[in-house]
Amino acid sequence: MIEKLLIANRGEIALRILRACRELGIKTVAVHSEADRDLKPVLLADESVCIGPAPSSESYLNVPAIISAAEVTDTVAIHPGYGFLSENADFAERVERSGFIFVGPKPETIRLMGDKVSAIRAMKEAGVPCVPGSDGPLDDNRKHTLALAREIGYPVIIKAAGGGGGRGMRVVHSEASLLNAIALTRAEAAAAFGNDTVYMEKYLERPRHVEFQLMADTQGNAIHLGERDCSMQRRHQKVVEEAPAPGITEAQRRTIGERCAEACRRIGYRGVGTFEFLYEDGEFYFIEMNTRVQVEHPVTEMVTGVDIVKEQILIAAGEPLRYRQEDIQLRGHAIECRLNAEHPETFLPSPGRIREFHAPGGPGIRLETHIYSGYTVPPHYDSMIGKLIAHGEDRRSAIARLCNALRETVIDGIHTNLPLQRRILTDAVFQKGGANIHYLEKKLGM
Repeated sequence: MIEKLLIANRGEIALRILRACRELGIKTVAVHSEADRDLKPVLLADESVCIGPAPSSESYLNVPAIISAAEVTDTVAIHPGYGFLSENADFAERVERSGFIFVGPKPETIRLMGDKVSAIRAMKEAGVPCVPGSDGPLDDNRKHTLALAREIGYPVIIKAAGGGGGRGMRVVHSEASLLNAIALTRAEAAAAFGNDTVYMEKYLERPRHVEFQLMADTQGNAIHLGERDCSMQRRHQKVVEEAPAPGITEAQRRTIGERCAEACRRIGYRGVGTFEFLYEDGEFYFIEMNTRVQVEHPVTEMVTGVDIVKEQILIAAGEPLRYRQEDIQLRGHAIECRLNAEHPETFLPSPGRIREFHAPGGPGIRLETHIYSGYTVPPHYDSMIGKLIAHGEDRRSAIARLCNALRETVIDGIHTNLPLQRRILTDAVFQKGGANIHYLEKKLGM
């Protein structure tokens, strides 16, 4: 068993990891920037180490400082959480070369799945359905590229192989603008990701975003925990997530879930991960794999009863999976709202001191947050300050409970997106279920 674990992150995910460690009897080390001295996980951890100034480039992305903190505290393992260095293969490699356990996949697996072209190739070999496309990087043969786009059918989307989070992509509706769009995407990809490789796919116009949660151990076992619907998005950023996805049948869940599990076995995957799909007209199309724990993992935990973060740590310690596929049963429905420190209409960040905070309660309610009355939200990081989750016996019950919880929540002193989340939860289209990924932006007039 891991005796001491360093949490290389901040905010609610750092607190979530700390709580999992406490259950497992693992001592914790919280690293933090100078701006995060009063962060709740820093105050609650067994030890804490300041690793640099407020800018993340000098603290949470400062690999030598994190490794040094692990060395001086006699840490055994490092958990990267999500964001920051969580999908950085070089960081994972540095952690392991320094003699620590990296709580996540092997560096070579992160590299394989971080390159969208190689990821798609690996998924096709495992029988995971993919979006029709170039099946590899686009070359400089203009005639071949134009012919390929005609074969796929417009509109198409040009994507950077090293992109993610909605960056490095461009939709093309006509042949006249294709070559210029490819050139622009290549230039942007080189500047943003240090890799100008791009590929082409069919652009699905009204898809939903449906993803599958996977767990795999070092003994070759892999299972899925069902799917989540994350279609309520703004600028490719998820706002509301739920499990299971409305309208997905048990047969679809079993088929796609097992193909994802087989893909994990084929590539020797280790840890927890998420296969993201676009879903349209009853068909699934793989788009990418996230090789880390997801922000929205609580909804899956609520419907399966599996502590995903705890299992992630046990897998890193070399333990075999404690669950078989037949053990996973989905019970009820869960919905999560992301709580952001931002203006609900302009979406501008709203850092500052929280004068009053009141958490909601009631049956089936779970709040993941690091904030408290008197806490000052710093301006240096992502605006998410928490996640509010509701579980009910069915989707209707979960929505009702979440609506009540949103009404009860008080965060005074800063702007938050609570009014937007209340608006989404009472929207007729959302309540019906099955809205596509463009619905929220159209509703907001964006």
